[in-house]
Amino acid sequence: MPEPSHADAVVPGKLHRDDPVPAEARSDQVVNIPNALSLLRLLLVPVFFWLILTRHDGWALVVLAVSGITDYLDGDLARRWGQVSRVGQLLDPVADRLYILVTLLGLAWRDVVPWWLVALVVGRDVLLAFTIPVLARHGYGPLPVHFLGKAATFCLLYAFPLLLLAQLDGPLATVALVLGWAFAWWGIGLYWWAGWLYVRQVREVVREG
Repeated sequence: MPEPSHADAVVPGKLHRDDPVPAEARSDQVVNIPNALSLLRLLLVPVFFWLILTRHDGWALVVLAVSGITDYLDGDLARRWGQVSRVGQLLDPVADRLYILVTLLGLAWRDVVPWWLVALVVGRDVLLAFTIPVLARHGYGPLPVHFLGKAATFCLLYAFPLLLLAQLDGPLATVALVLGWAFAWWGIGLYWWAGWLYVRQVREVVREG
């Protein structure tokens, strides 16, 4: 694979949120506004979890909305200002996984979703965790995320908040319940499909190495 050229470097205001960021354009900078927003998003995770457990669903949805806004802003500002960093690229997926996990655990604790659904989601991540030492032993880091994995995460990030919204009263709750379960099943299916593709990719990389 050819190395990215200097013409591919990040220029503030030139990249869109979903454009690929060349490796040379990423920095080790830690203290900046985008990373601060990512940190705020992480700090809101226990607050969000507590609100779900104590059935303050309205406030939980407000915190989730704030988290979504910070998620958009940190990536957008990082690219506009040329502050894309390795720390920021690590914090974002961690925050996504944590919000999915705590929402799922909270809803399972309240008997809104079954515990086997929790096992399906967590089990897939546990399976992929075993690939990390395998790759490291052969001199590789984590492999790039497949687009199916991104689609699965997108579905799950919508599914469980919708199921949380379904716990409120009114006709909107009924619509949210239907959409929430639709996103959940699509998300879980894509999650495991992407996981299987990732395991196959790991096997091929190790075999070639």
